[in-house]
Amino acid sequence: MISTSEDVSKISFNTSYNQFYICDKESPLKTGDDFWNETAFRIRLAKDVGVLGVGTECYGPAKGEIAFLQQPPFANNLDRYDHVVEGDLMVTSKTLQLRDCPNGHVEFEKELKPGNYRVRVSSMNLASVEGDEGDDYYRIEIWEGEPEGEKLLKEYIRR
Repeated sequence: MISTSEDVSKISFNTSYNQFYICDKESPLKTGDDFWNETAFRIRLAKDVGVLGVGTECYGPAKGEIAFLQQPPFANNLDRYDHVVEGDLMVTSKTLQLRDCPNGHVEFEKELKPGNYRVRVSSMNLASVEGDEGDDYYRIEIWEGEPEGEKLLKEYIRR
């Protein structure tokens, strides 16, 4: 079940290297070296100061939706998703952005009050991807919350 108080926008853009970023506008975007460590790669969520890297199944197209919630979503409706992970993002600049990889082009932007936000990425249709494209879809839910670290709620294992 999804929270009844949400602001949802569709997203669709091209990215590369099976990833895109959710970040604070003023993040230094340190996404090299240890950003995609073994754990981050497995859970499909990398983290550094002011930036989360979202691992995608497709190499290029990223399709989905981003929802801003007034309260945390329920965690009991995960059956329709292949992979679900949560993490923290500190927003200090008052602006949250979605950026492509590797160019860092801003694909979506929203003004938010400064603070810590929980981010849940729910991925579906991952097995549809063949080569560089498929029907993979990403629902991103964002709400204000205390830091809780990364949480893998459901894991997708490539077959």
